[in-house]
Amino acid sequence: MEQGTSPIPPSTPPEVAALATGGGCHGGRETMERAARAAGKGEALDRLAELYPRGPHDQPQSMCPAFGSLRVGLRMRRVATILSGSACCVYGLTFTSHFYGARRTVGYVPFNSETLVTGKLFEDIREAVHRMADPAQYDAIVVTNLCVPTASGVPLDLLPKQINGVRIVGIDVPGFGVPTHAEAKDVLAGAMLAYARAEAEAGPVARPRDLVEGEPTVALIGELFPADPVGIGALLAPLGLGVAPPTPAREWRDLYGALDCVVAAALHPFYVSAVREFRTAGRPVVGSGPVGREGTAAWLEAVGRAANVGAEAIDRAKAKALPAIEGALAANPIRGTVTVSGYEGSELLVARLLIEAGARVPYVGTAVPRTEWSEPDREWLAAHGCHVQFRASLEQDIAAMLEVRPDLAVGTTPLVQKAKEAAIPALYFTNMVSARPLFGPAGAGSLAGIVAAQVRQADRFRRMVSFFDGVGSGQTAGYGFRDIPREPPGFRERMARARAARAKALEAVGS
Repeated sequence: MEQGTSPIPPSTPPEVAALATGGGCHGGRETMERAARAAGKGEALDRLAELYPRGPHDQPQSMCPAFGSLRVGLRMRRVATILSGSACCVYGLTFTSHFYGARRTVGYVPFNSETLVTGKLFEDIREAVHRMADPAQYDAIVVTNLCVPTASGVPLDLLPKQINGVRIVGIDVPGFGVPTHAEAKDVLAGAMLAYARAEAEAGPVARPRDLVEGEPTVALIGELFPADPVGIGALLAPLGLGVAPPTPAREWRDLYGALDCVVAAALHPFYVSAVREFRTAGRPVVGSGPVGREGTAAWLEAVGRAANVGAEAIDRAKAKALPAIEGALAANPIRGTVTVSGYEGSELLVARLLIEAGARVPYVGTAVPRTEWSEPDREWLAAHGCHVQFRASLEQDIAAMLEVRPDLAVGTTPLVQKAKEAAIPALYFTNMVSARPLFGPAGAGSLAGIVAAQVRQADRFRRMVSFFDGVGSGQTAGYGFRDIPREPPGFRERMARARAARAKALEAVGS
């Protein structure tokens, strides 16, 4: 954040003035929160704290929370994104988004100390929104306040709700108010659902893509692997149910299709804002998901009852799905101990599937909080001897892994690094688990298969680590070695003799 030369207005709260004159986003969570409350954002922070409570520690270690909401917006067709925050934060977020293949422009409204405290930043944001609001290109524009604008009280709720037919959605996603990037996805998903629900209640709306008239549907809540909605659709077909567009949505009009469901399924249990909108729209919500044999049977029963489907149809759906799942699990047995940890919210579901495949899973750590929708999975895991740590810190995950010393650790990048240093085979959750189907027969075959294969390599991995024991540490550390290298005994004498021999050989050739 650049420093302005104009004086700070006398009416500026001292906390905000300190933020603008050098405190920036480096003052810590408590400083930022005090400034935000002094600037009139207390109600917004209280709402975030109620929806997304922190754990016993400050908050889990994860990337900037705003990456989650940014990712949701960038994946939607005809939706533009504008960020308001410190330049370093915006750079990091856009870099990460494009690293994950966004291929979309991210708008940025810069500021300095003067525009931050005089209200000029809000005027600049409003001007940017008006300039971008082209209905030929966009259905909606998402404006996101990062830490410093939120702490300074920039009032995005005063932006117009729409311009030239383009919807304007303003959200605050401060790192000191939203614990994880997973929950930030829910911040934007919930805000969009609330907007779309109000539109649908007011009158006719655009027809959702691929709508089947007269087909009751189930709305899937959670960012899923692309093949999973298709697989879930096959599970639901015997119940006479289809799959509504998922939440988070890929297009604005898909929000109407999601809200028009008969049941909403909170597959990822931390989407509390989205669940609130479905409930406000009068839709029942069920938790857990169709993982493994027991999980699929329980989920089909819960969805069927919520949708008023008869017992005969529910039995028919189970009879069709369960044998295939049993076969996939039997073909990919996991014989070993696995620990699971991550920050994406599907960790409990993954652990359930691994246990049904035969694995012993004594520990699951997840960065998201315990909610009503995670209770079915938590109870099932507890009954199978698994400890579930909500709002888990990296230190808790590592301590559990080192205590258990599993045949395979599934977790985040730093945990995987620590595991390999300790000669424990490990898989990165995001790349190796979230990049595969999880539900129904496809999930049982794919996820159980890759984990079973890795568990079978445990002894080979330990032999490899033993073979390279000592390499990469001490004098073999390579780049980053801090101490003065010690010469092997007799090194200089050997080199002197070698030089003398070469010189004598050259002299002999010259003669």
